[in-house]
Amino acid sequence: MGSKAHEGVGSALVVAGAGPVGRAGERATVRLRDGDSEEPPRYAPEWLQLRQAADATARAEELLDPLRVRLADLPGRTGGLVVHDLGCGTGSMGRWLAPRLDGSQHWVLHDRDPYLLHFAAVAAPRSAADGSRVTVETRRGDVGRLTPDALAGASLVTASALLDVLTPEEVGTLADACTGAGCAALLTLSVAGRVELTPADPLDAEIAEAFNAHQRRDGLLGPDAVTVTCEAFAERGATVRVHASPWLLGPDQAALTEQWLRGWVGAAVEQRPELRERADRYLRDRLAACAAGELRAVVHHSDLLALPGAAGGTS
Repeated sequence: MGSKAHEGVGSALVVAGAGPVGRAGERATVRLRDGDSEEPPRYAPEWLQLRQAADATARAEELLDPLRVRLADLPGRTGGLVVHDLGCGTGSMGRWLAPRLDGSQHWVLHDRDPYLLHFAAVAAPRSAADGSRVTVETRRGDVGRLTPDALAGASLVTASALLDVLTPEEVGTLADACTGAGCAALLTLSVAGRVELTPADPLDAEIAEAFNAHQRRDGLLGPDAVTVTCEAFAERGATVRVHASPWLLGPDQAALTEQWLRGWVGAAVEQRPELRERADRYLRDRLAACAAGELRAVVHHSDLLALPGAAGGTS
């Protein structure tokens, strides 16, 4: 979406997470690293908007009831909820979650990209499930400074498609901040490393394996993110729940499927250049099937809910 589409994968621009981006080498909008002096990278807003409906359908509503119970029982709560949305992008998480929670809410939107922050703030919902007021503020910068003090007064931390572009150390920083502040964390749509395509193709497994290796480059967690994050929160005394949140892509999601395919195959070829010739054929065939309404894909993700302050463990 951030570049002109190509039929082959030779000039594909990809990002960890299989989202098209504007320039080669760009990565997730939000980082937990300090000291980055280069121009902040960003996901193409068109890509974030394209995936919004699939994200909203995929997110695990089953995690909301235990979250609501936790938020209703917050000790010493006198005002409304305070929610920090990390790597908010265009704000799709807030648009999905705020209308599903009762009570007044104040959302603090974090991102490195000022354009995305502006978009997210303008498009933010204004009312909760019960009609209570929802307000927003924006904070630009790295989340590497995320500490328990920075989350003082927070009820909840949220993020979408963030964990898989973090390192184990960064996940530890995130878990320290959330558990130290005693706030819940709802971390959604982390890639699980599994894709099911119908009809099947002999190259499916090889592309998936190469893509997963690409996700793990430079020490990033990729498809290991949910397991590592569960362990990090549990070690700090939190109760953790995980629920599947797959994209279910078919003819009605052809535009998203096309762009996802380009990013998925492009990342695989970037990781294993020797795949290029076969991958070009594979991508052409897959795009043709997509255009004909004959392709279906299940792209597996996981949602994670961590509730600090209870007995540690996962369920």
